[in-house]
Amino acid sequence: MLVSTAAWCTDVYAHQGPAYHFGFKKSQNGSMPSINEEGFKPIVDKYGAVFLGDTSRKVLYLTFDNGYENGFTGNILDTLKAKKVPAAFFVTGHYVKTQPELLKRMYAEGHIIGNHSWSHPDMTQVTSSRLREELDKVQTAVSQVTGQKEMRYLRPPRGIFNDQTLYASQQLGYVNVFWSIAYKDWDVNQQRGSQYAYENVIKQLHPGAVILLHAISKDNDGALGRIIDEANRQGYQFVSLDELTAGKR
Repeated sequence: MLVSTAAWCTDVYAHQGPAYHFGFKKSQNGSMPSINEEGFKPIVDKYGAVFLGDTSRKVLYLTFDNGYENGFTGNILDTLKAKKVPAAFFVTGHYVKTQPELLKRMYAEGHIIGNHSWSHPDMTQVTSSRLREELDKVQTAVSQVTGQKEMRYLRPPRGIFNDQTLYASQQLGYVNVFWSIAYKDWDVNQQRGSQYAYENVIKQLHPGAVILLHAISKDNDGALGRIIDEANRQGYQFVSLDELTAGKR
């Protein structure tokens, strides 16, 4: 769904508000994380953003952020293919420009490619026209590389958002996708081993969880197969984001 230029400018600048970081206390022993208590839940719900699926079912939604390539995504794709697990990869402009073959493989193997913005800005600090440009450039470039006709999912850079960014991206047809499981995995200079990654993800498992991992992490690459196997052993099933958002499309 698109809006006219006049309506776009008028509506977006009428929807201001404080900036939020999508942070929370982690899940423990199958409990829910503290997202409901962090103060931003009403605005997330208002614009149909997602971070959690059906908590009555032991389902998991696996997502990766791909700002740039660090040599591990090929292995991650190998693991997903071997384990028959669907995933969503949120990519930046840098990734699209430098990794067309990996993008083609993601799409060919049935994974979702989502939008992580062209240049990874704090979207609460850019104009509405810049926000639209950031998203349109990624969508167009991914389509040209892979043939993927739609791009329905957005992960805001750094998990920073406000009323304006959620409204504006919703008007462009996006569902904002946050998460309910994550850990500090993005610092390539502070990797602590695959066992650390495994333990951090497994101890947070809960029904309906959206898992955020960064594909630049060597630890995630090494742990992914074991994470999938242990989640399956505990009765969890990995399903596509399309199932989570079926009612929002």
